[in-house]
Amino acid sequence: MIEGLHEGNKTIDESKQGEATLLDSTKGGNKKLYLESYGCQMNFSDSEVVASILSKEGYETVSQSSEADVVLLNTCSIRDNAEQRVRTRLKQFKNAKKERPNLVVGVLGCMAERLKKKLLDQEKLVDLVAGPDAYRDLPGLISEVEGGQKAVNVLLSREETYADISPVRLDKNGVTAFISIMRGCDNMCSFCVVPFTRGRERSRDPQSIVQEAKELHDNGYREVTLLGQNVDSYRWNMSSKGRIKDESKPTVNFAELLEMVAQVAPDLRIRFSTSHPKDMTDDVLHAMAKYDNICKYIHLPVQSGNTEMLKKMNRGYSREWYLNRIEAIHRIIPDCAISTDIITGFCGETDEQHNDTISLMKEVKYDFAYMFRYSERPRTVAERKFEDDVPDEIKKARLQEVIQLQQQHSAESNKRQLGKTFEVLIEGVSKKSDADLCGRNTHNTMIVFPKGDHKKGQYVKVKVNDCTSATLLGEVVEEEKVLTTA
Repeated sequence: MIEGLHEGNKTIDESKQGEATLLDSTKGGNKKLYLESYGCQMNFSDSEVVASILSKEGYETVSQSSEADVVLLNTCSIRDNAEQRVRTRLKQFKNAKKERPNLVVGVLGCMAERLKKKLLDQEKLVDLVAGPDAYRDLPGLISEVEGGQKAVNVLLSREETYADISPVRLDKNGVTAFISIMRGCDNMCSFCVVPFTRGRERSRDPQSIVQEAKELHDNGYREVTLLGQNVDSYRWNMSSKGRIKDESKPTVNFAELLEMVAQVAPDLRIRFSTSHPKDMTDDVLHAMAKYDNICKYIHLPVQSGNTEMLKKMNRGYSREWYLNRIEAIHRIIPDCAISTDIITGFCGETDEQHNDTISLMKEVKYDFAYMFRYSERPRTVAERKFEDDVPDEIKKARLQEVIQLQQQHSAESNKRQLGKTFEVLIEGVSKKSDADLCGRNTHNTMIVFPKGDHKKGQYVKVKVNDCTSATLLGEVVEEEKVLTTA
């Protein structure tokens, strides 16, 4: 899975799964499309690909489902709660079809691939199902439904990257955007269903990535996030169309791709998600240190601080290896912010193993974190091989201990920023007050400051005077400045 690009400190368990995001409207034809996305950033990026494919068929994307001829939910299978939330939403649309029988309802993404038969035949909640690699087929699938048939395509591909499709940017902020650089995952973490729902790993042609970044910059965007299930395993080799077969051929790795995108424009910020500790090499860190416009922030999911648990999770590294990567980050990029993912109560986890996670957190002192209690998922290695034997009340208690410690560390991190001045890319008006603007610094921390004459998309220098648990508060001390490369 993409292990969390996040906004400040996040706490996630089954009762706090992220809400769906409704996508804003964009111009099109007479037919109306409503898209609703759940889960990771890759799903939101995929929805933009879907909007692009269907816009060529005359579909206008609308922000209200009541206006739509076609409703598509782009789904997540990471946690059971996410699936139940989608099911509830589908039942609402099923009721809507009683008044609007011609409404087409479909499910896309990971949940579609995993539950196609139940959704179509048993529960009869949808008209069409399309997996993550079948979006080009959507016009045909919709036509089948309009012809009175149920439609399904969940075939996984070893080639599809949608590199030739220019996404329709559905988030209208016009400042930040996602660029998908690869699809699928080969890691087979024992708790994760993604390799089964998104298929094998394949990388996208680097020139198409650079071109997309250029187009975004030309259209006024000033920050891109490079997305992949595991960006550090990005490899492009002309002999393999993104899957390495002949290592003797010239290959572009992730560090080289980072440099290529950083060179697009000095005022285009670069972020990425997500890194895998077993694959993060020093050359990536050196590339980050070399360019000012590559943000000094790394999300490095640890999941557990105990080596035995990490082996059981099939993470491919030990506690010592992980701490070595943390040391390398601090050595090469001294002012780099670090965040993580943590799972409590994985199969067979003892109090001692849980305490190893606590001790690792105290050693690293993460700036932010995503924190979960373990949720068993069908088809995973853990479901087949291990017993989900940690009682739920213990999972919750351990999660609460992790939450409280991370809240302490996040507060300490924010307090250390008091009196410092940061370059901030203005993303828009603050959610709490129209008199304030907000934007992020290089460390991915949100900073709020008085609006003045400043506008969205500008870089400003902001001095931090105060903070909350997740946000820095400050004032502009210098006018707009353009980032420069090292």
